[in-house]
Amino acid sequence: MASPISRRTILAAGTGAAAGLSLPGVTAYAGDRSTTSVRFTLNAHVLDGGEQVTSVTLHTARLGPIDPAGLTTGTFTVHARATSPIPIAAGDVIFGEYDLDRTVTGVRLDPRGNIVLDLSHAEGRTGGGTLGYIAGRGRNVMLDLVYTITQHAPIALRDHRSLVIENFVQGRLSDPEVDAFSSHVSGSGMKYRLYSPTRSHSSRRGRRPLVVWLHGGGEGASLPDGYYDNETTLRANRGALGFATPQAQRVFDGAYVLAPQSTSAWMQDGPRFAPLIREIIGDVAGRNRVDHDRIYVAGCSNGGYMSMKMTTVYPTLFAASVPICGVVTSFPAGGAPLIPDSELVRISTPSWLVTSRDDSTVDPQANTVHAHDLIPGSLMTLYDHVIWNGHQFAGHWSWIYVARNDPRIDGTRIWQWMAAQRRR
Repeated sequence: MASPISRRTILAAGTGAAAGLSLPGVTAYAGDRSTTSVRFTLNAHVLDGGEQVTSVTLHTARLGPIDPAGLTTGTFTVHARATSPIPIAAGDVIFGEYDLDRTVTGVRLDPRGNIVLDLSHAEGRTGGGTLGYIAGRGRNVMLDLVYTITQHAPIALRDHRSLVIENFVQGRLSDPEVDAFSSHVSGSGMKYRLYSPTRSHSSRRGRRPLVVWLHGGGEGASLPDGYYDNETTLRANRGALGFATPQAQRVFDGAYVLAPQSTSAWMQDGPRFAPLIREIIGDVAGRNRVDHDRIYVAGCSNGGYMSMKMTTVYPTLFAASVPICGVVTSFPAGGAPLIPDSELVRISTPSWLVTSRDDSTVDPQANTVHAHDLIPGSLMTLYDHVIWNGHQFAGHWSWIYVARNDPRIDGTRIWQWMAAQRRR
């Protein structure tokens, strides 16, 4: 009988395991074979509360036909460490960092024969997120992720041999919904992401609508730290992604979805940002088959303010506007209103405002309800709480409902209402 030989396969980012490092329970037999290195991909999905790594794909297909019956949740363990990409100032704090073992809930083979480790994840669960929130900056940042895969038992092959992997090398973060958005920089230097509709999403050969999504305050850049990622606009919530889903694309009969990223926060200088956003809209419309009569703007919080501001600066540009928990009064309190009443009463773009009564970040009465009372012909959906799939979110997060096409009035849902509007 062969002498027991144990191997532990370490680390992410290309660091190899030491030969001969032993762990109980991993025995190499005469028929075993080993391979030096296997790459793995982090698979992520944007939940309503932000993006999480939901599984890991080990690229093992090239190693031979693996017997799935020999794989268990104990074959591998997964350790995850997530840290800030930029220094955190003294006295500041970042939420979302972690250093822990991820629970493997399932192990399977994908259609190509690669091993997939499903990981425990859920709304509000610590450990697994891809973003951290820096309190002092009021910004989300992409965390530096280091995943460590450890093999605890040989992998059985269909030819009755077994396999031990000596080293796992971390590869890319994969999120098909996010990756479907191309990355761009405008002539003025503002970054943006763009989803282009596929033919399968449209029954028309003509021009397509354009949905402009304006993010919240946490998704802008933090240029004092040199941080401007063009990522958090899509990964922090489903605001932009919702309009790129097959369901939304069917409603809009195939739509471009544009998500610009502020260099700070829209509310800090809305009049300056407005023409920069307008420049991007013009570039996208000029380079693609965009229907100029079907350009829509929607945004949350900071972006809710900016969606209203855009309709005051460009009253004939948009077919419809959807401001979500937007700000019109002074913020913080004590200053001049961000959008004065004299501007609100002149908004002529069809508008549907959304908020929740329990929003403790942006007062719904002083902002959304007040704006609805002044914007001629506007519609409003006022929720009591923000609850989706049984999970209650902070009251400020009413954009979740728009991303799920939930607001409705007299049987008409908000996406269908938007898609029916044409520029006046």
